[in-house]
Amino acid sequence: MLRKSIFALFVFASVVSCKKEDALSKIDPNSKDIPINEYVGNPQTQPTENTIKQNTNPEANQVTPPPADGKYPAMTFNKKEHDFGVINEGDKVETTFTFTNTGEADLIIANAAGSCGCTVPEFPKEPIKPGKTGKMKVSFDSNGKPGMQQKSVNITANTASGKDVLTIKANVTPKAKPAEKSAVTTQ
Repeated sequence: MLRKSIFALFVFASVVSCKKEDALSKIDPNSKDIPINEYVGNPQTQPTENTIKQNTNPEANQVTPPPADGKYPAMTFNKKEHDFGVINEGDKVETTFTFTNTGEADLIIANAAGSCGCTVPEFPKEPIKPGKTGKMKVSFDSNGKPGMQQKSVNITANTASGKDVLTIKANVTPKAKPAEKSAVTTQ
């Protein structure tokens, strides 16, 4: 039995390893080499059919060219994490993150998205001037989320890094399960 298994494995390995496919035949003759600095993260390049798409929301991943004057806005938060503590399953809780534009240009938040549908951020759509503050309200629906929960809010803005992350946490006490009806037999 062992000999048959070893023989079958040897035959399979020989068949798989002996495939002779010409790799060059799989290359599109009309394609061109793209240097890595033009392919990922270079704001000077325009998106092409060869670029990686990370999000279906076109505004969320737009590459913004650097400002002509070199001045960027900057988001400085009063806190970047909030712990709701112990809450009951089904509770809907919210917190507000306050931030200040400590940069030298108007701050524009292009998108803010929760890591799942239970986490919903609300963010200002108008530009925030340097030195001014803004608020981002984050709601969390604990329905169907028992146990320790940690969710994130991913922010896309016109800052130098282009992104920021906020975190919320909660320890969700599960709903009590209804007692099952048991059949009582009497004799």
